[in-house]
Amino acid sequence: MKVETERKSIKTYRDLIVWQKSISFVTDIYKMTKCFPKDEQFGLISQMRRCSVSVPSNIAEGYGRRSTGDYVRFLRIAMGSTFEIQTQLQIASNLNYLGQCEFDVIHEKSRELERMLSALLSKLN
Repeated sequence: MKVETERKSIKTYRDLIVWQKSISFVTDIYKMTKCFPKDEQFGLISQMRRCSVSVPSNIAEGYGRRSTGDYVRFLRIAMGSTFEIQTQLQIASNLNYLGQCEFDVIHEKSRELERMLSALLSKLN
């Protein structure tokens, strides 16, 4: 029996796997930062949450602009936010707010987003 695989067509930004994974990443960041010290509420916690939210938000906004140039610009902003969150994760790790295992898992998820955004940008350029 021959098994056929169908490629799902992209009808909206919600169909993009990179958007779906970035939404999951935001959820992970929110859960993770709940355990940070309360004195980080307006510092690292706020920055990490806003930064992580920026990734799927910019993917969606760029997609909605219906212009390749705008889409590329917003994907680059999402990429910048990905690099920001990687930096903030390292800071949180250095301050012992994250265990090594937790850092490794969440950092790898951010690296996956980085690779996916890079591939999408390459396709559009």
